[in-house]
Amino acid sequence: MSTAFSLAPLFRSSVGFDRFNDLFESALRNEPGSSYPPYNVEKHADDQYRIVIAAAGFQEEDLELQVEKGVLTVSGGKRDANDSVTYLHQGIAQRAFKLSFRLADHIEVKAAGLSNGLLSIDLLRVVPEEAKPKRIAINGAQQQALQH
Repeated sequence: MSTAFSLAPLFRSSVGFDRFNDLFESALRNEPGSSYPPYNVEKHADDQYRIVIAAAGFQEEDLELQVEKGVLTVSGGKRDANDSVTYLHQGIAQRAFKLSFRLADHIEVKAAGLSNGLLSIDLLRVVPEEAKPKRIAINGAQQQALQH
């Protein structure tokens, strides 16, 4: 007899990118072929994250990043084939791709860079002052003054 159990209680206290696993698994299920190119999601501090995409063979002008309605989309255009080269083996894929990452609330893209075939996208959680928790002082004397 197999028993199904839910891991949801473990995630109740997590916020934002702490639930990366769920976000990316759903992205993989929704977009066929989205495992290319491979990528990492890294947490560098409580509010700092980085997505690193293996973009071998792509140049900066071949890549496009866009954020719209809380979704970061990274796409790479297919490069023109070089007719003067005959490949005996072509193991470096240079096909077009499109990856989408749903961003949690208050996550902003701060920078992006391409170095040594890796596209790094730096993300930062910036919580506005009005969304931060506020401590409310309890003042019993004030309450009594309001009742009179």
